Amino acid sequence: MNLKPSIKTLPICLLAVALMALAAVTTAKAQTNLQPQIVLRPLTAVDRTTYGLPSSTELSGGLSTVGVGTAVYLEVEVNTNFPASNITNVTWSLIAKPGGSAAFLTNSPLGTNVPIYEPSDRLAYQVAGQLAGRTFGRMLLRPDIAGSALVADDYTVEATIYTTTGTTNVTQTITAGTYLGDYVCSLCHGGSVGVTNTWVPWSQTLHAQIFSGEIDGLIVGPLGDSVQTTMSQSCLQCHTTGYSVNTNVADGGFSALAAQYGWTIPTVLTNSNWASMQTNYPYVAMLANVQCESCHGPGSQHASLFGNTNSPNWPGVSVNYTSGDCNQCHDDATHHPYGTEWLHSVHAVATTIPVGKANCVGCHTGYGFIARIESITNNVSSLTNYDSITTNDNLTYLPINCQTCHEPHGITIPTNNPHMIRALVSVTLIDGTVVTNAGEGLLCMECHQSHLAASSYATVSTRNDPMGPQADMLEGVNGYTYGLVLPSSDHASISNTCVACHMQIIASTDPAFLYAGSHTFNVDWAGTATNPPEDLVAACQVCHGSTLTSFNFPVEDFDGAGVTEGVQTQVQTLLNQLAELLPGGENNVISNNISPSASWTAPQLEAAYNYLFVQDDGSLGVHNTAYAVALLQASIANLTGIPYSGPLTSSEIAYYDWQTNYFADLSVPQAAPDYVNNASGIPNWMMANLGLNPFSNAEAATNGVIYFNGKNIVNGATNTIAIYTAAEIDFNTQTNFTYTIQGISALSGGIWQNVSTNIPGTGGTISYLTPTRNNAQMFFRVITNP
Repeated sequence: MNLKPSIKTLPICLLAVALMALAAVTTAKAQTNLQPQIVLRPLTAVDRTTYGLPSSTELSGGLSTVGVGTAVYLEVEVNTNFPASNITNVTWSLIAKPGGSAAFLTNSPLGTNVPIYEPSDRLAYQVAGQLAGRTFGRMLLRPDIAGSALVADDYTVEATIYTTTGTTNVTQTITAGTYLGDYVCSLCHGGSVGVTNTWVPWSQTLHAQIFSGEIDGLIVGPLGDSVQTTMSQSCLQCHTTGYSVNTNVADGGFSALAAQYGWTIPTVLTNSNWASMQTNYPYVAMLANVQCESCHGPGSQHASLFGNTNSPNWPGVSVNYTSGDCNQCHDDATHHPYGTEWLHSVHAVATTIPVGKANCVGCHTGYGFIARIESITNNVSSLTNYDSITTNDNLTYLPINCQTCHEPHGITIPTNNPHMIRALVSVTLIDGTVVTNAGEGLLCMECHQSHLAASSYATVSTRNDPMGPQADMLEGVNGYTYGLVLPSSDHASISNTCVACHMQIIASTDPAFLYAGSHTFNVDWAGTATNPPEDLVAACQVCHGSTLTSFNFPVEDFDGAGVTEGVQTQVQTLLNQLAELLPGGENNVISNNISPSASWTAPQLEAAYNYLFVQDDGSLGVHNTAYAVALLQASIANLTGIPYSGPLTSSEIAYYDWQTNYFADLSVPQAAPDYVNNASGIPNWMMANLGLNPFSNAEAATNGVIYFNGKNIVNGATNTIAIYTAAEIDFNTQTNFTYTIQGISALSGGIWQNVSTNIPGTGGTISYLTPTRNNAQMFFRVITNP
């Protein structure tokens, strides 16, 4: 029975093999949930260190086109839903190889402690046949000769998986070749024969200059590293093309040619070394730097085909979008840590739920995002020549990895941007806002934006979450504003916006190194038993000062608690307060979730949108404190009937809290501030200020003064407190200043009198209460004293 799956029938969660290396499957008995595949596992420098492999273990990008004599790490993976105990054995065969080849399969050096490479693959796949401490599901192949380019003359490996219910065969093809150098690639890919010009933009990248710059002692690296003074043998493995620690390779790569012609690393790095090498060791120099074949594999078969797409071996070179292709060099902490960092990011395990839906893959898979960016920019790159990635019909899963955000050939917009970012073009948000000044954060905003418009949320039939409205929040747009002009913080003007904070570079000595900042995109770290948690606030301190040590920094009271608390604490309190006003009330707060439906009223849906908008932003106000607070306060005010024209005061929010204790429905007239619910004639606003039940009765004193003892209203009894009319004056302060409050009974004339003097500034808001019972009216002002 033939169970050969198409890409679309494989598990939506993960297809992380090279596009041209999809495994074929046959079976002796149906294994409906086994879903096996042979993967060519990448192997990186961090793998060698982490899993205790010898330093002589060869690195691999997981390509299906490899150099003659190069190690290929084969791995059978099956769905995690299939019980591992039901797999009884895995056997391997080399069922096809070029004529004259003596290659054979040997045991893989990767033990049971070495996991599947892609973090996202680990969620859906397991290595088959890990029994008794041995991994039967892994083998190693070392091709010994290159096949003919004109016939189907490759290496085909077959694995047979034995289970308690039957057997399944799965195959994988590997092409072997020799390295030619970028000059040969340029003959076609330099734009002279109608093929997309990828060579010229590549030649302007740091990849194309990394070795030649180092050997000349120049400043190299994306961050402007220090002048190169020494070069070690280990550098060559990544900074040249076709370098192998195995001295027996016959692939025509840099290491083989260097040994053949006797080239060695110069003892002094100076600006004449590269020219000298080109003159005296031209064949070795042809394989210097990170070239086309570093990522696509040796090109001898591809070049021999001369564009013959009808050949059974076409294209004879790998086109690989998985992380291993880049991480064979960039998963090498501490000096090449970007891939290592990415492996600890959420992007490495981006949600797979929307995969298979054409309207979702543009952000939730690497393939879909590349296609969408190219359609936006009309950026026709070499991808067009090899597959259908430039259309949205590729619905298979690929994590958001290196190639998703970076165009490896340097075909970028604008041209030659600093980090080969695919495109830095204006972003149009769903409400029509066009963002142009976000710097490198523009690429982030392509996906991290709301897919719902606030203006239509209350009228649409499907009410999902805004999901990732970070761009909208940062720009202070697309919230439901109730027709008001709401305040917005200034974070949108930060140079490079998202990147400036989420990709901070931290020292390799920092315990959070590799787990926060840079390509982890994490701005905080949970810490360990021996190291405390860490917020990456260095970018914040540039504007906010060195005293800021946490994202939950203390700010003025805006949630009605009556005390100065952290901004994130207060935004969460406002979220809880709003959740209690929506259908579900207290259960919403407990579950931290609301479920809008068609039965909700328009005001409830409008408030629900703002709740989800702030919640899904994920920063709890840090991205845009003023806008997040204003959206929540305006929603609370609209549902409670509190007039709102700007940020609510502490007393207004406190009144709302009091309302929710005594009224199940805050929209009824009895919940309004001026409504009297007792025989004493005391309105709700006064009962709220006293912390009293609005329905309790007491006798009011004839002089207009209300006396209470504890929370019991009395009439002139001993041990009482008298509550008179008073004015509360709130004003912002700065440290190192003092303030004087002055009052006057009429603005038409008279002399301002000091009400209070020498109030020291705190850096926050000060509230001052002064009696007014003896005045028909009073005006106040605050004077700053240097």
